[in-house]
Amino acid sequence: MRSLYPDVREDPPLEELYAYPRDAWLRVNMVASVDGAAWLDGLSGGLSGKADRRVFGVLRGLADVIVAGAATVRAEGYRPARRRPGRDAPPPIAVVSAGLDLDFGAPLFTEAESRTIVITCESAPADRLASAAGCAEVIVAGGDRVVPARALAALRERGLGRVLCEGGPRLNAQFAAAGLIDELCLTVSPMLVGGPAARILDGEGCQVPLTLAHMIEDDGTLFHRYVRT
Repeated sequence: MRSLYPDVREDPPLEELYAYPRDAWLRVNMVASVDGAAWLDGLSGGLSGKADRRVFGVLRGLADVIVAGAATVRAEGYRPARRRPGRDAPPPIAVVSAGLDLDFGAPLFTEAESRTIVITCESAPADRLASAAGCAEVIVAGGDRVVPARALAALRERGLGRVLCEGGPRLNAQFAAAGLIDELCLTVSPMLVGGPAARILDGEGCQVPLTLAHMIEDDGTLFHRYVRT
């Protein structure tokens, strides 16, 4: 990887570049095409490459918890995070879902070394809530919907302050609208895809001023790290 930012030396150590500035920090990590599509043929993996997967692994290894929306978990076939060098256990996956339309027999719930977390709300179906409680740690963070600030506070109460949000776009938009995003890591894949794919924020309009912390290039793929201004 080659740094394109003047204060970063060549071939930078990624763990240092992406170190969390403080323990309570919400980082969003997304990949997009040059024309802003957040997925290709319904999956973000179609936009990813070897270098992006390397950064993806580093970001997961630095996080206390990985947060993703239920639609993303279903579409991408989420499995438990892997243990990274230097860690006693992998970070848990926290799935945000109001309706609990999840497969609780999937490996994400049955094979997780670090117990999977389900973040839901009081209006979730009682039978689904009972099923979730049987295989995951359940956080109720709202009445008829999941309130982002309450979800984040509940994670921090459990000592999970360094949060990595992997989307999807609707969940990102909810965190952005609530003013909770501290950082965006954006991989720009060197392709144009067109079509109906959402942008990395898919929801009501909001503005989050950002400052570029660094940018790295690898074989035409750009890795941006922005922090909230």
